[in-house]
Amino acid sequence: MSEKELGKKWDRCLADGVIKIGTGLGLGIVFSVLFFKRRTWPITLGSGAGLGMAYANCQNDLRAHYLQHISQKEQ
Repeated sequence: MSEKELGKKWDRCLADGVIKIGTGLGLGIVFSVLFFKRRTWPITLGSGAGLGMAYANCQNDLRAHYLQHISQKEQ
């Protein structure tokens, strides 16, 4: 994998992380205000779920290069 490809993957990871954390944060705020009497745990839960999804997507994206080589060698 070249440095250029790796840089693109990291850029995608960061952009995906910002989107997913922001969405989780936004949904957490909405649920906190509307349903949970302004408690903070829905905000934390939403942000954590977004961070976890972004981390999993990034991990899969960075490992995809190695998984392709393994499957090609087995065939």
